[in-house]
Amino acid sequence: MQLKKPKFWSYKKPNLLSWILWPISKFVELNLILKNKKPKTKFKIKTICVGNIYVGGTGKTSLAIVIHEILKKMNIKSCFVKKYYPNQTDEQKILQKYGKVFLSKSRVESLKEAEHEKFEFAIFDDGLQDYSINFDIKFICFNSINWIGNGMVIPSGPLRENIKNLKSYNNIFISGNIEKSENIIKYIYDINPKINLIFGTYEPTNLQNFNLNEKYIAFSGIGNHATFIEMLKLNNLKIVKDIEFPDHYEYSKNDINKIISISKELNCKIITTEKDFLRLENHVNQSIKCIKTKLNISDEQKLINAIFNLDELH
Repeated sequence: MQLKKPKFWSYKKPNLLSWILWPISKFVELNLILKNKKPKTKFKIKTICVGNIYVGGTGKTSLAIVIHEILKKMNIKSCFVKKYYPNQTDEQKILQKYGKVFLSKSRVESLKEAEHEKFEFAIFDDGLQDYSINFDIKFICFNSINWIGNGMVIPSGPLRENIKNLKSYNNIFISGNIEKSENIIKYIYDINPKINLIFGTYEPTNLQNFNLNEKYIAFSGIGNHATFIEMLKLNNLKIVKDIEFPDHYEYSKNDINKIISISKELNCKIITTEKDFLRLENHVNQSIKCIKTKLNISDEQKLINAIFNLDELH
């Protein structure tokens, strides 16, 4: 069964339920501290972890792809490492479009394979809380709309670890509206004034396939549905209704039929994300179009400098 994130996770402040669950959250934090003290494996291959503290929808996959493309332009042999989850085939397929992906239930085993195949860099899509690996560099991803929700750790809130842990990290990536991020930037610098901030926005790459004079119903089962809808509207697409499903949602024929029925009632076309389109499989209907996007980094040189804050490659 797939569930949406509880609504109280998105509140600006913790509510009563958050405080009731708080003792469990403290146990989660303690468990992470103990795991972090265990010995970590160091590899010859350079490792970049693109992870998050907020659960889902922070742009990890998109940033991992940008980093891979940067290294590719420099003729540096890089690959992706992703822990295998059967409900994340959408992200696996997208990564496979750009490069070699090592999939395993053990990230360490995937990394051994990548090292054996003489890759110079391994880019991890997720894995920040996997303390078995001593990563060379880490990027912690956030979305400007979701930010940290109510600021509490699971199950009281949407954070995988305490936000104060930012004092131990060097690089943060924020996707979304930069102009609306002033309070977020201040919050981060109050915790760690030396941290490196990198910003990015999503841009459609196939907007020419859509008629801006037509009306659309938009649906998605991703972690940052609000960002998806905001991007559509900023690009002048007329969204008359949007439907949000849980992250990595597996659509049934009945789900698609309902969406098509609503679109007919509203006399509009249907639009979804590339990730969702990959999950539709046999339920694809000609009335459903997917919009493809790319991540634009506001200061790519800043990202490059962060990537190469490592030992010399050769």
